[in-house]
Amino acid sequence: MVTMMTRLLTMMLMLQGISVMAQQLKPADLLFHVAPAANQITNVTPGMIDHVAIVMNKDSVIEAKHRGVVITPLDSLRHQEGYYLIGRVQHADSRQSLVNASRYLGRSYDFVFLADNDDIYCSELVQLSMVDCQGKRLFTTVPMSFHDATGHITDYWIQFYAQRGMAVPEGQPGTNPAELSQRKLIKIIGRLH
Repeated sequence: MVTMMTRLLTMMLMLQGISVMAQQLKPADLLFHVAPAANQITNVTPGMIDHVAIVMNKDSVIEAKHRGVVITPLDSLRHQEGYYLIGRVQHADSRQSLVNASRYLGRSYDFVFLADNDDIYCSELVQLSMVDCQGKRLFTTVPMSFHDATGHITDYWIQFYAQRGMAVPEGQPGTNPAELSQRKLIKIIGRLH
């Protein structure tokens, strides 16, 4: 479900014609993917954001995706359906945050979205990597959400975890890209074109 916040933000960006070119991106900016249609992640999180990547430089990002934590060419993001919002993280030590993110390169993707294993999912990479100039993490975990707007855990997630012999980790510590995009330390500065 599209939240009013995401809808309003998208409309404001379109009306203002904000366009950020790759050359204007700064290291450690975050790119939030806005899905073109609802999916299993957007059905249980606020808004239509279903992925986040960290800008390394004007040519590449570091992200956790199904093949693991990898460096991806920035241009390849433009060929995906949907679009990316650019979030600038206030008070971040960009250099150290990127060093931290790079330490996770090669890690497997966390298909079960748990904070207590060695695998990494997209917003977890951001949460673990982004620090201030004292080395303190900028983002804490939040209770994980696998429920819809009515408060019921969706059948998809019940079956997903049952197939793995697990209970749905509803309320366990974690992160999600949509909620992360709404944190006070992140300022949405435009849409990637």
